[in-house]
Amino acid sequence: MEFTRRNALAVGAGALVLAGLPIRGFAKGEEEIAAFTGGANLGEGGIELTAPEIAENGNTVPIEVSAEGATEIMVLAMGNPTPPVATFKFGKLAASQQASTRIRLAGTQEVVAIAKMADGSFAKASKTVKVTIGGCGG
Repeated sequence: MEFTRRNALAVGAGALVLAGLPIRGFAKGEEEIAAFTGGANLGEGGIELTAPEIAENGNTVPIEVSAEGATEIMVLAMGNPTPPVATFKFGKLAASQQASTRIRLAGTQEVVAIAKMADGSFAKASKTVKVTIGGCGG
Protein backbone atom coordinates (compact mmCIF):
# COMPACT_ATOMS: atom_id res chain seq x y z
CA MET A 1 0.00 0.00 0.00
CA GLU A 2 1.25 3.41 -0.89
CA PHE A 3 1.14 6.16 1.76
CA THR A 4 -0.06 9.29 -0.01
CA ARG A 5 -0.42 12.87 1.10
CA ARG A 6 -4.18 12.34 1.37
CA ASN A 7 -3.60 9.40 3.74
CA ALA A 8 -1.22 11.48 5.85
CA LEU A 9 -3.79 14.29 6.13
CA ALA A 10 -6.51 11.81 7.13
CA VAL A 11 -4.32 10.23 9.81
CA GLY A 12 -3.28 13.67 11.12
CA ALA A 13 -6.89 14.92 11.24
CA GLY A 14 -7.95 11.76 13.07
CA ALA A 15 -5.18 12.22 15.61
CA LEU A 16 -6.24 15.82 16.25
CA VAL A 17 -9.84 14.77 16.79
CA LEU A 18 -8.83 12.02 19.22
CA ALA A 19 -6.53 14.37 21.12
CA GLY A 20 -9.43 16.77 21.70
CA LEU A 21 -11.91 14.17 22.99
CA PRO A 22 -12.30 13.59 26.73
CA ILE A 23 -11.07 10.05 27.18
CA ARG A 24 -12.08 9.62 30.84
CA GLY A 25 -15.38 11.44 31.42
CA PHE A 26 -15.94 10.78 35.11
CA ALA A 27 -12.28 10.33 35.97
CA LYS A 28 -11.74 14.03 36.54
CA GLY A 29 -14.51 14.18 39.16
CA GLU A 30 -13.14 11.07 40.83
CA GLU A 31 -9.66 12.65 40.91
CA GLU A 32 -11.10 15.77 42.58
CA ILE A 33 -12.80 13.64 45.23
CA ALA A 34 -9.58 11.70 45.87
CA ALA A 35 -7.63 14.97 46.22
CA PHE A 36 -10.22 16.38 48.65
CA THR A 37 -10.40 13.24 50.81
CA GLY A 38 -6.76 12.20 50.50
CA GLY A 39 -7.97 8.78 49.38
CA ALA A 40 -9.95 8.14 52.59
CA ASN A 41 -13.10 6.02 52.55
CA LEU A 42 -16.40 7.84 52.17
CA GLY A 43 -19.20 7.05 54.58
CA GLU A 44 -22.90 7.37 53.81
CA GLY A 45 -25.06 9.55 56.02
CA GLY A 46 -24.17 12.60 58.05
CA ILE A 47 -24.64 14.91 55.05
CA GLU A 48 -27.82 16.03 53.34
CA LEU A 49 -28.01 17.21 49.73
CA THR A 50 -31.21 18.85 48.52
CA ALA A 51 -31.63 19.34 44.76
CA PRO A 52 -34.64 19.17 42.44
CA GLU A 53 -35.38 15.91 40.64
CA ILE A 54 -36.10 17.84 37.43
CA ALA A 55 -34.57 21.20 36.56
CA GLU A 56 -36.25 23.02 33.69
CA ASN A 57 -33.17 25.19 33.11
CA GLY A 58 -29.63 23.95 33.69
CA ASN A 59 -28.34 27.52 34.11
CA THR A 60 -29.81 27.96 37.60
CA VAL A 61 -30.32 24.78 39.59
CA PRO A 62 -30.89 25.45 43.31
CA ILE A 63 -29.09 23.14 45.74
CA GLU A 64 -28.63 23.04 49.48
CA VAL A 65 -26.11 21.04 51.52
CA SER A 66 -25.88 20.55 55.26
CA ALA A 67 -23.74 18.38 57.50
CA GLU A 68 -23.74 18.84 61.25
CA GLY A 69 -20.13 18.94 62.49
CA ALA A 70 -18.55 19.48 59.07
CA THR A 71 -15.55 21.73 58.53
CA GLU A 72 -15.81 21.70 54.70
CA ILE A 73 -18.34 20.62 52.10
CA MET A 74 -17.38 20.17 48.45
CA VAL A 75 -20.05 20.02 45.72
CA LEU A 76 -19.36 18.44 42.32
CA ALA A 77 -21.43 18.14 39.15
CA MET A 78 -20.01 14.93 37.73
CA GLY A 79 -21.21 15.49 34.14
CA ASN A 80 -19.92 19.05 33.76
CA PRO A 81 -16.70 19.76 31.86
CA THR A 82 -15.29 21.04 35.17
CA PRO A 83 -16.88 18.94 37.94
CA PRO A 84 -16.00 21.02 41.05
CA VAL A 85 -18.81 23.52 41.61
CA ALA A 86 -18.21 24.92 45.11
CA THR A 87 -16.39 24.31 48.37
CA PHE A 88 -17.86 25.71 51.56
CA LYS A 89 -15.64 26.08 54.64
CA PHE A 90 -17.01 26.44 58.16
CA GLY A 91 -15.11 27.83 61.15
CA LYS A 92 -15.40 26.73 64.76
CA LEU A 93 -17.84 29.55 65.52
CA ALA A 94 -20.22 28.77 62.65
CA ALA A 95 -23.80 28.60 63.91
CA SER A 96 -24.68 25.87 61.39
CA GLN A 97 -22.88 23.91 58.72
CA GLN A 98 -25.23 24.46 55.81
CA ALA A 99 -25.11 26.38 52.55
CA SER A 100 -27.33 26.97 49.56
CA THR A 101 -26.55 28.24 46.10
CA ARG A 102 -27.52 27.90 42.46
CA ILE A 103 -25.32 25.85 40.17
CA ARG A 104 -25.04 25.33 36.43
CA LEU A 105 -25.50 21.84 35.00
CA ALA A 106 -24.59 20.85 31.45
CA GLY A 107 -27.31 18.19 31.32
CA THR A 108 -28.87 15.35 33.28
CA GLN A 109 -26.23 14.17 35.73
CA GLU A 110 -25.28 13.24 39.26
CA VAL A 111 -24.58 16.00 41.79
CA VAL A 112 -22.27 14.87 44.60
CA ALA A 113 -21.56 16.49 47.97
CA ILE A 114 -18.61 15.41 50.13
CA ALA A 115 -18.37 16.61 53.75
CA LYS A 116 -15.15 16.66 55.74
CA MET A 117 -16.11 16.20 59.37
CA ALA A 118 -14.31 17.67 62.37
CA ASP A 119 -13.00 14.20 63.35
CA GLY A 120 -11.34 13.78 59.93
CA SER A 121 -13.90 11.38 58.47
CA PHE A 122 -15.75 12.00 55.20
CA ALA A 123 -19.39 11.59 54.25
CA LYS A 124 -20.95 11.51 50.79
CA ALA A 125 -24.40 12.26 49.42
CA SER A 126 -25.48 12.28 45.78
CA LYS A 127 -28.57 13.00 43.75
CA THR A 128 -29.39 12.71 40.06
CA VAL A 129 -30.85 15.87 38.54
CA LYS A 130 -32.67 15.63 35.21
CA VAL A 131 -32.09 18.79 33.16
CA THR A 132 -34.48 19.62 30.31
CA ILE A 133 -32.40 22.55 28.96
CA GLY A 134 -28.60 22.33 29.36
CA GLY A 135 -26.77 25.14 31.13
CA CYS A 136 -23.21 24.91 29.83
CA GLY A 137 -23.75 26.06 26.28
CA GLY A 138 -26.74 23.76 25.68
